[in-house]
Amino acid sequence: METIIFDQQLEQAVEALKQGEVVSFPTETVYGLGANALDESAVKKVFAVKGRPSDNPLIVHVYDFDQVKPFIQTKHPLAEKIVEQFWPGPLTLIFEIKPESLPKVVTGGLSTAAFRMPNHPVTLELLRQAQLPLVGPSANTSGKPSPTSSAHVYHDLKGKIKGIVEGGQSQIGVESTVLDLSNPNLPPMILRPGAITKEMLEATLGLEVLIDQHLVKESETPKAPGMKYKHYSPDTPVMMVAPKDLLHAVRHFGKENYRLGVMATPSQIALIKDQVQTCFAYEDEKVQSAAKGLFSGLRQLDEQSPKLDLILVVTFENKGLGMAYMNRLKKAAAQKIY
Repeated sequence: METIIFDQQLEQAVEALKQGEVVSFPTETVYGLGANALDESAVKKVFAVKGRPSDNPLIVHVYDFDQVKPFIQTKHPLAEKIVEQFWPGPLTLIFEIKPESLPKVVTGGLSTAAFRMPNHPVTLELLRQAQLPLVGPSANTSGKPSPTSSAHVYHDLKGKIKGIVEGGQSQIGVESTVLDLSNPNLPPMILRPGAITKEMLEATLGLEVLIDQHLVKESETPKAPGMKYKHYSPDTPVMMVAPKDLLHAVRHFGKENYRLGVMATPSQIALIKDQVQTCFAYEDEKVQSAAKGLFSGLRQLDEQSPKLDLILVVTFENKGLGMAYMNRLKKAAAQKIY
């Protein structure tokens, strides 16, 4: 199959989706792998393309909250307030849904489903024109770093999907926050951190928002994507390193004759650049740049030739957006830290 780059030619992309094809679309977080969420055979193609276990639930992308309401069994009392404040945006909401309102392949067999309204003008227009809810897991091979550009999608999935809607570089770079609203009698709980932080939610809601720290084993069915113990991993082994330990780690692995790659801020790279084979510097010292560059940096260093033996990635403080960055990094590194 030839994979077409739809340069915002949405009529062709819409037609492909209506015919049950798989089309990648841009969002502000990462690129998604779109298919009609109401078409079981189309959704199964998404799992086949990604090589993803079919017990893993998918996020359903919509163009407004009215599109979600027919699926919801019991609406959480805070749902409207959250939607009004944070949609469109990098926030996925989990609701208890009406039995058989979505195919089991979308929900992973659970009684809940996840919904998001992405903050990207091209994809919002795609959703409006299609008038279909679209599943949209990250458009990459399952378990590998998520794609933040159409080039990343093409690299992973050329010949496997019908097309890619071009939408430029993803601005956030890590997947959406997932917030569990499935039990209207319980406070909201973050299942996956993202750019909408605990602090932001609490400021809007005026109450404590919980965070689920549970790491899902391979044998378990996660309630939301990205909850597995290991995820987002390139082929090259990854290890976390605290900024204070970076120089020591570089010297240690240098003595062991490792071909080493390092991902860090510009000032941190300046300290060690003469002692490693290759580096990937974030745009600046801020965690926003680290989050935006994490997946693209992992991909770039993973493709070095000859192959690297190890990629060292600096840690950030585990708060605010740093919580989302560290969540992805810990899984990419299979929890290993120097």
